[in-house]
Amino acid sequence: PQQSGPRCESATLGAMPLNFGAKMEDDVKEILMTADELREKCKELGGLISEDYAGKVPLLVGVMNGAMVFMSDLLRNITIPVEIDSISVSSYGKRAASGELKFRKDVNEDVKGKHIIFVEDIVDTGKTLKAVGELFKDRGAASITICTLLDKKARREVQDLDLKYIGYDCPDEFVVGYGIDYAERYRNLPYVAALKPSVYE
Repeated sequence: PQQSGPRCESATLGAMPLNFGAKMEDDVKEILMTADELREKCKELGGLISEDYAGKVPLLVGVMNGAMVFMSDLLRNITIPVEIDSISVSSYGKRAASGELKFRKDVNEDVKGKHIIFVEDIVDTGKTLKAVGELFKDRGAASITICTLLDKKARREVQDLDLKYIGYDCPDEFVVGYGIDYAERYRNLPYVAALKPSVYE
């Protein structure tokens, strides 16, 4: 299946092969980013955000559930005041326009005049995230940018996303770990890994 995360409802658990091994580690094809590398990357990205938003109080909006682990580590490496919130959203139209968004959870406060940083685990097609960004512009956000741990360019279907902060270019593999799941498993692996195709084919 295509890597989708919580924003996409094209696959259901009933339709997904679930060939899990006895241990999560048994299903790992290759470790792509180690726990130490992820720790250092969060320091790097947190430092950049702290510099770029000095004198401002950005609102970090985590895209759930995949961004939970990354956002928590990123947050602790930002040295300026920030606010945090989260969204859980999917799109149900082919174009993923803002009017076709389905929020399981929306932000809890007015975003008018705020500097929004969307925090993502992985950006692939970019369609839903682009639609969410347009919606937040309509709501009056002062600025909008994106911080993603992984950028999966091979799956991109929109070209004008503002991915200002990118942890790693993601190979065209089905990745799991560090918050990223397959069928709600593997989120608690401390590293990012490629999943064995035998698990999902």
